Amino acid sequence: MTIEHHDLAHEFPELKDRIQQMRAENAHFARLFDAYHDLNNEIEALEKDEVPTSDDRFEALKKQRLALKDELYGMLTAA
Repeated sequence: MTIEHHDLAHEFPELKDRIQQMRAENAHFARLFDAYHDLNNEIEALEKDEVPTSDDRFEALKKQRLALKDELYGMLTAA
């Protein structure tokens, strides 16, 4: 199975500098970024190692990742 990388640098390459700046200057953003990163690693490990998990759990993890990504993107693009 091909693993797609969903880290924020791959998702939003045009915002890479802004991501670094926000991580350094905004503690809330940094916590959300870390939560996103940890969740993304968990999902990728499940995909890579083909660890048995229910479809419902896997989909729930992916929905959590998407919600975090949406929130982080909103913070990154806020004026």
